Amino acid sequence: MSRDDSSRESDVGLDEILSQLDELEETIETPEQHQELRETKHLIERLPGGEFLDDKIDKYTTRDLGEAFVGSIIFSLPFLVEDGVFVIADHFLPVLVAGVPVYLVAHVLFVITLTTGLIYAVDFREVRIVNPIFGLVPRRLVGVLLISFLTSAGLMVLWGRMAIGDPTTTIAFARTTVIWAAAALGASLGDILPGESKGTDLTLGNLDELIDTDDGTAKR
Repeated sequence: MSRDDSSRESDVGLDEILSQLDELEETIETPEQHQELRETKHLIERLPGGEFLDDKIDKYTTRDLGEAFVGSIIFSLPFLVEDGVFVIADHFLPVLVAGVPVYLVAHVLFVITLTTGLIYAVDFREVRIVNPIFGLVPRRLVGVLLISFLTSAGLMVLWGRMAIGDPTTTIAFARTTVIWAAAALGASLGDILPGESKGTDLTLGNLDELIDTDDGTAKR
């Protein structure tokens, strides 16, 4: 048997073990058991032959939120000083269909599509969709888009760029979406390029483990 064949068999074996541990995790109840199981999975992923798991991202943690925030700032800062942002925003608004600025809507859809493609289609990392919101919307996608948009709006206000020319709400939103395009790109790369982050996964089930169900107080 060749070394590659042996490596593939090892990969499959470890994948099956982790899959069984995921099923087991659904049956246990105490936080201590959950912690022990996570530590076991952590060790298995680092066994010889387990390197194939290094590029796979399952968890979405508070550290991912921070990485997206930093990435969005780095990519958006150069655009904040450019008056071309106002020109582009003004271009989005004149063409209306049933009162809806079609260029602005198209731009927003472009940002969402670009972000989705960077996270889930481009092979920087294998990002798995785990516990999506309402069983449909990926948590990571929502987090990246929301953080990058709020960062864009916050920086526009902080740097006084939002108040120039006394814009309407629609114009202010259009200006923000221009910065948002760059911020979302930075947030996506900042989130996925470092790989899977350590910490508690941001799911309702895992967050509930931080609360003591006996007395209702947060665990330390």
